[in-house]
Amino acid sequence: MPKHTGFLTYLLAMFPALKENAGNVGKTIMGHESVTYRGLEPIFMSMLLILLVVFLASRVRGTFTKLDEAVVPDETLTLRTFFEAFLAYFYGMASDIMGKKNAKRYFPLIGGAALFIFFSNASSLIPGLNPPTSSLNVTLGCALVVFIAFNYYGLKENGIDYIKHLAGWGVFKNPIASILLAILMLPIELISTCVRPVTLSIRLMLNIAVDHLIGGIFLGLIALFVPVPLSFLALIVILVQTLVFCLLSSIYIGLATEKAHDH
Repeated sequence: MPKHTGFLTYLLAMFPALKENAGNVGKTIMGHESVTYRGLEPIFMSMLLILLVVFLASRVRGTFTKLDEAVVPDETLTLRTFFEAFLAYFYGMASDIMGKKNAKRYFPLIGGAALFIFFSNASSLIPGLNPPTSSLNVTLGCALVVFIAFNYYGLKENGIDYIKHLAGWGVFKNPIASILLAILMLPIELISTCVRPVTLSIRLMLNIAVDHLIGGIFLGLIALFVPVPLSFLALIVILVQTLVFCLLSSIYIGLATEKAHDH
């Protein structure tokens, strides 16, 4: 049995039945290998972080039900001010990219992704925890949700014009030239569109995995002083990778939902 020092190892040590039945879960997305207790850790941590985000969001939502207190900002950094500032920033970013109307409509996806990825990335700062976003299975799952969403939104908003835009239809008035261009452009655009979730997931996974690995190495070599500046660098990586994922997701949704006559 491979040695593993993550959080799930200690959990499985307390509940041996989980360890014995871990291989019965199924196959992984990448590699189609049997899921072991080691492979369950990103799934377990993802579920735990989702529950944490839902719990924190419910606590913050409760503060807005008190109208007299909700309109008065807190003087210090609290859970409420954190959520307000965090989500307001990403809403502003989405609004700049896809417009206020579409930002309001599609922000639940962008905001949810921002919260999940941020808290997943931030879990790398806790010794003994492996961030879920260091697993390609998790990041690919997030990217596939975005991929399905922006294609669905594009077809819903523009219908067949969404496919026509991918084929470059309408660039030429001559129908023969339009057909020839479509034959050339459609495969290229389809490949480009299908590559998006791959690059989106690999970029996030590699940055977080490498950042977590380097932090763990330095923490093992020198336990004092050096990890402090590294933690600040890790925090920058955590924020930047959350921003990049949500920025690209907003761009993909914005391009897909843009009206055909604006292309």
